[in-house]
Amino acid sequence: MGVSPGARPAEPVIVVGAGLSGIATALGAALHGRRVVIFESAEQVGGAAAFSGGQVWCGANPVAERDGIEDSLELTERYVRAIAHAAPEVLDERAMLRWISTAPKAIQHWEDVGAIRWKVIPELADYHDEADGALPVGRYLTNELIDGSVLGAWRQRLRVSPYFPVGTTYDDMLIKGRRAAYVDDSAEDEEIAAHAGVPAFGVADGVRKTGRHRGEDPLTFGTGVVASFLARLLEERHVDIRTSHPVTELLHEDGRVAGVCADGPDGPVEVRGPVVLATSTYDWDPNLVREMVGIEPEDFGSVAPESLRGDGIKLARSVGGAVATIPATSVPMLPGWRSQVGTGYGYGPEYAMPHSMIVDARGERFCNDSYWVDIVAKTLDPDDRHLPFFLVWDDQHRQKYGLAATPPGGTYPEGWVTSRPTLHELGEALGIDAERFESTVARFNDNAARGEDPDFGRGTVTYVNRFAGDPGNKPSPVLGELVKPPFHGLRLKFVGTGIGSSGVHIDGDGHVLDTGGEVIDGLFAVGSCAALTTTGSGYNSGFALGRGVTLAYLVSNELGGAPTP
Repeated sequence: MGVSPGARPAEPVIVVGAGLSGIATALGAALHGRRVVIFESAEQVGGAAAFSGGQVWCGANPVAERDGIEDSLELTERYVRAIAHAAPEVLDERAMLRWISTAPKAIQHWEDVGAIRWKVIPELADYHDEADGALPVGRYLTNELIDGSVLGAWRQRLRVSPYFPVGTTYDDMLIKGRRAAYVDDSAEDEEIAAHAGVPAFGVADGVRKTGRHRGEDPLTFGTGVVASFLARLLEERHVDIRTSHPVTELLHEDGRVAGVCADGPDGPVEVRGPVVLATSTYDWDPNLVREMVGIEPEDFGSVAPESLRGDGIKLARSVGGAVATIPATSVPMLPGWRSQVGTGYGYGPEYAMPHSMIVDARGERFCNDSYWVDIVAKTLDPDDRHLPFFLVWDDQHRQKYGLAATPPGGTYPEGWVTSRPTLHELGEALGIDAERFESTVARFNDNAARGEDPDFGRGTVTYVNRFAGDPGNKPSPVLGELVKPPFHGLRLKFVGTGIGSSGVHIDGDGHVLDTGGEVIDGLFAVGSCAALTTTGSGYNSGFALGRGVTLAYLVSNELGGAPTP
C-alpha cells in the first residue's frame, strides 16, 4: 500500500508518543506516502491505551450496522448533548459534530486498511442509559482476537495491561463478571504454568499480565487493540519507531513548529518536520494534577504508565499552545488504592461488588458508590467535597471476591487493610464518625436485602451491573448487606486512567490552538494530551479511544495530502 521511496517527502511526519492514537496516525501518514518517525519516551509502546479495557466508542458505526443494530448520527448527537449538559460552556460544538460525523468513516477506514478487525462488545449499554439517545448495545467496539506472535520481536516491547485479563474476551467477562474473570484467569495461569514446569506470568493487583493459553498468545482489551494497529504499522518500511526517546523541545521558527529535539540513548537527536502530539495526559506530574483537578498527592494516584508526565501539554505550552480545562467533576478517574505490591496504584470492580459501600469522614454515603461517574462528581463537588473517602466491606465480600491481589478467602497484606470485629471499631480505626457510620450501614442493609438503594440508586446503571457487578448475586449484582464480621476498610484514592479531560486546546481537526484561538502551524494533537472539548463535561467509556482513532484519521489525511473526509 505505500508509494516508492523516491516519492516520499524529505521531511518526515514526527509523532510524539506510541500509544494507540500515535500508532494510528503514523500508519495513516505512511499509507499516504509520508515517512514517519515516532518518538516514545518509554521503553515499551502502547501507552495508556494498552493498559485500558480497549473500548472504542462510536455512534452509528458500521460494525453495529452489519450486526443489525439500529443507530444514527442524530441519536448519537442527542446522547452526547444529553450527557454534556452540566457545563455546556466547555463543549466545542464544531468539534463535537466533526467527531460524530467522521468517526464512523474512521472506524471503517482502519478496518479497510487492515489495521484491525472490529467487533461489537456484547450486551454493553451506554454509561448513561437513562439519557436521551442512549443505546443498550452497539456503540462499544474492540478488536477481534489477535495472536501476539504476529508482532515478532515487538511483542516483548508491547505493554500488557495489568488491569484486565488479557487473553479472555468481553464475552467471557460478561458471563462470569469482571472480578471473577480476573481471579479465574490468574488461577488458570498458575495451573498451566505448574503443568508446563515454567513460571507463571504473574499478577499485578490480582490481574494476570498476559493471556497466554496452552501455547497461544491471544491479545484482547486495550493490549489487543494496540497490537492490531501495531502489527499493521510494522508492515510499513518507512516508519521509524524510537523508544526511550523523550522529546524535550519543539523547534519553533517563524511562527510555526518545524520539528523536535529528543534525548536518545546515544545522546540528543533533532528531526525536522510537522509534529503530532500523541502523548497521553498528566497523571504522574503532581503539579499538573493539582492544576487540572485540584487534588493533592495524598488523594491521587494513577494506574497509567509512569511515563505519563504531561509532556504533550508542556510541549504545546512552550510554543504558545493553549490549555482548555474541563471541570474536575467530569474527569474519568476511579476509586482505587495503593498497590499491595510495589509503589503503584490499583483499582478494580471491587468497590461495586455486593457487601461494600463508600463513605466519607462523617461516616455517611453521598453517591451511587458503584458508579465512578457519580463518585467523582459528588466527591469533588466544589460546594460539598467529600475527601477523604473510604471503601468499607464485610467478610462476605472478602470470602466471595477478595480485593486486588488478595484472592477470595485470602488474607490481606499486613498494614494494607484495616480490619475490626465491629462496625463501630472499624469506624474509629479509620477516623470516621463511628456512630453515624453504624446508622449508615443499618439503613443500607435494610434496602440492600431487597436489592434496592432509594437513597443513591446503586444498582440502577445497566453498564455497571453488567461490567462491574456479580451476575450471580441476587437480587442485585451490586447490592449486598454488610453483616458478617470482621469488617474491613481502607482510605481510597482517586486514580487517573490516562484520560485527563483537560489539556491542549485543539479544534475538531486536531490542530493545536494558541491562546488567541488561532492554529499553530505545523502542530497537531491526537492523544489524550488534547482536551476533551469534543464532548465537554460529558464522558462515556470509550470516548477517548474513539476520538483518538478519529483524529488520527483526520490528521494523517491532512498530512498525507488526501481530500478532507
